[in-house]
Amino acid sequence: MSREAAPAAVGGDTPADAGPIMKAEGLVKTHRTESTPVKAVRGIDLSVERGEFVAVTGPSGAGKSTLLHLLGGLDRPDTGRIWLEGRQVDSYSEARWAVLRRRSIGIVFQFFNLVTHLTVADNVELPALLAGSSPRQARESRAELLADLGLEGKERNTPGELSGGEQQRVALARALVNHPALLLADEPAGSLDSKGTREVLRLLSRFHQRGQTIVMVTHDARMASAADRVISLFDGRIVDDATLGGGTPRADGVAGMLELKG
Repeated sequence: MSREAAPAAVGGDTPADAGPIMKAEGLVKTHRTESTPVKAVRGIDLSVERGEFVAVTGPSGAGKSTLLHLLGGLDRPDTGRIWLEGRQVDSYSEARWAVLRRRSIGIVFQFFNLVTHLTVADNVELPALLAGSSPRQARESRAELLADLGLEGKERNTPGELSGGEQQRVALARALVNHPALLLADEPAGSLDSKGTREVLRLLSRFHQRGQTIVMVTHDARMASAADRVISLFDGRIVDDATLGGGTPRADGVAGMLELKG
């Protein structure tokens, strides 16, 4: 695919070029349960530079997915602030967050979250149409992405007719169709076999090399090893933030950083 990852405007504004693409300060999130409230995120500060590939790791319950959901506006912090491309967005309404996600944030989930009764083509084109692309533009972007992801000939299939790896590639195409400034991936290979995991890793690395900014939650050391930077969470806090350098693991290996996962 010939396109370079281009930052999109936030809410229709001209994007800011200076500074980190995403920044969070003092994020706190408590999940209310029937018994005791659980603090999932405890005062996290995070800055992501344009073009970085950041892996967020840690044991189950460390707050990884909660953090990702806060950054994508799928959940709201109790306290704390979030900026995207220099603009504070944590106070946005649900409607404004929805517009922001369509234009500037692509999200890939572990279980794909495709619309089961729509075809592959419709699943990919729908976000583009909702963001204001013309039907022709949506078709062209979809065709280019599906070709790049090895899904030519699958346009008329429904998700249930695809393998898990193919469904995740469709989900990735859907997340990238609007050229988002930021791609958030929540355990993107968590429900795939080893072959599917390798395929997702290869594709994420390919888009990162083209300039796509990625923040990915993962338990998998192989996935984390592709990142520029690995952030380890434990009990809702950042306990390690290591730069790997061009996607090459440190001498002691990424796996050693994941020992907390158990």
